[in-house]
Amino acid sequence: MTSSSPSPAYDYVIVGGGTAGCVLANRLSADPSLRILMLEAGGKDDWHWFHIPVGYLYCIGNPRADWCYRTQPEDGLNGRDLAYPRGRVLGGCSSINGMIYMRGQARDYDEWVALGNPGWGWADVLPIFKRSEDHHGGASDFHGGGGEWRVERQRLSWDILDAFRTAAVEAGIPRTEDFNRGDNEGVGYFEVNQRRGIRWNTRKAFLSPALKRPNLEVFTGAEVHRIVMENGAATGVTYRGRDGALVTAEARREVILAAGAVGSPRLLELSGIGDPDVLRENGIEVRHAAPGVGTNLQDHLQLRLTFRVTGARTLNTMVTSQLAKMRMGLEFALARTGPLTMAPSQLGIFARSDPRHASANVEFHVQPLSLEAFGGGLHTYPAFTASVCNLRPTSRGTVHVTGPDPSANPAIRANYLSTQEDRTVAAESIRLARRISAQPAMSGYRPEEVKPGAELQSTEELITAAGAIGTTIFHPVGTCRMGSDEGAVVDPSLMLKGVRRLRVADASVMPTITSGNTCSPTIMIAEKAADLILGRH
Repeated sequence: MTSSSPSPAYDYVIVGGGTAGCVLANRLSADPSLRILMLEAGGKDDWHWFHIPVGYLYCIGNPRADWCYRTQPEDGLNGRDLAYPRGRVLGGCSSINGMIYMRGQARDYDEWVALGNPGWGWADVLPIFKRSEDHHGGASDFHGGGGEWRVERQRLSWDILDAFRTAAVEAGIPRTEDFNRGDNEGVGYFEVNQRRGIRWNTRKAFLSPALKRPNLEVFTGAEVHRIVMENGAATGVTYRGRDGALVTAEARREVILAAGAVGSPRLLELSGIGDPDVLRENGIEVRHAAPGVGTNLQDHLQLRLTFRVTGARTLNTMVTSQLAKMRMGLEFALARTGPLTMAPSQLGIFARSDPRHASANVEFHVQPLSLEAFGGGLHTYPAFTASVCNLRPTSRGTVHVTGPDPSANPAIRANYLSTQEDRTVAAESIRLARRISAQPAMSGYRPEEVKPGAELQSTEELITAAGAIGTTIFHPVGTCRMGSDEGAVVDPSLMLKGVRRLRVADASVMPTITSGNTCSPTIMIAEKAADLILGRH
């Protein structure tokens, strides 16, 4: 990996060295007849906190690892704006995320087909998920063995979470040992993308094995400014390297955007591809009208309910001194176990907030800790957090440029809780969390609701409370959605409609958000994109 000027021409130029980009670099460079260039605006993942699982606490909000975006003030969140983390490092969000391995539900992908995307149904994508996977249980009907994407069980347990799992069963939620068979309804412990207690990101899994190939070049510190177009076709990109010089890299076959749900629409608009009104408003010449660019933003809004407990071991009461921290560090160093191996969430629940839903429509991330705000210090009393998100929000937002300057951050408007359905599900979710906490299995811990507060009871009060405590769970998708209709940005082969030799292959192409964490579905999208590309050539 270097930052010097590249050779003048490549077959494929991949924009973004994140979750999807690393997969594409691996799969395309496997053909020795192709020359591949991958450009990543961030740096290398050569900081220890990228690899120690609990290090996400130090990566999120840190410009070394994160673009540090913020949303616009959100009406649905009572006027608050939110930090909107996106990975700015090799491996992208897979280097700073929660490491949870989750595919979503079979119905998610079958819905994509119903929306005009043949070839993207559950039966189509399950073999792709399996091909990448290296599951701790080995190959089976639903899992793969020997692939690049390592999936392991977590390496620590908590009595308070075991009790909450039992309470969920008492509340009528079935117990499950596997969330990834197509119907993830149930309660169980998340499986994680780790290898022996160390974060496993897409740089390690996919990019590193490919770097020895002479036909692949990777440039870090290379922020792409524009897609170069001639006669209705993408012919390359212009980017600024570490030395500050502008460089043009030629793509003989395709430019492939893998910059994510924020980065890909932003680059399209900077290149003059988007809604003509938005482009003109921001002083950008219209090169190709594509009104759907930057629309259809979807995200999972999490409501973080916290409960104070009695007689429970939680992380709050473990991290009480420098000596305690040293013991945790020693346990991690010697055995790769203990709190430093923690994913942000350990216990998961997929449930129906109301019987009217045909399948699980909410997801809980349950944690043996509590804090005032993400990134802040832990509370000094024992507590746990039950975060719950609406898996299939009906609210839609936008990501648009704020001018022609490539260094300017985009305007992100998530429009959380902007529909009555989303507000109703938010109130139902809080009530479900309370119902689980009130089950007999939890009675010995005497849970006391700290946030949003047990005194809030009416639907109106709970909707207002959701606006006060809601925050992103970092799953933005959909801003370059695929489809066969006129409003879609890319077609089902992920080619940008109306522009030749330009493809998008990341979470932005999802027409609807998947029912769960979005990292592994993004890997699947990149895998399928590589299949489409290599099948064509």
